[in-house]
Amino acid sequence: MGEGARKAKYKVLGHVVKKKFSFDTYLITLPSNTSNILDIYSANVLLQPHFKKKCIQDEIYVVGIAKGRDEAYGLVRDIVDEVYKNTGGFNISRYLKFGSKRQEGID
Repeated sequence: MGEGARKAKYKVLGHVVKKKFSFDTYLITLPSNTSNILDIYSANVLLQPHFKKKCIQDEIYVVGIAKGRDEAYGLVRDIVDEVYKNTGGFNISRYLKFGSKRQEGID
């Protein structure tokens, strides 16, 4: 969790969980395709009808929350740095021990 999001974590998490509009909140997720290492979404994107489908919700794994775009970029950098430092690779799914289906990503 980014520092800005941590300061208001209950408010930020409450808005995301309750699917309410939230200003300047970004979610860092595992990649939606194998060409990416991580994805960054505005929390408000998940309010769109496409993301309300259960099959889509089951494919989104949030690994970080940030308050602001710059904080989101910094958090992605920190996550990637930590994974590379500890594994020598970029497979964040495997490092975080997500299901085997998600671990087929980038090494």
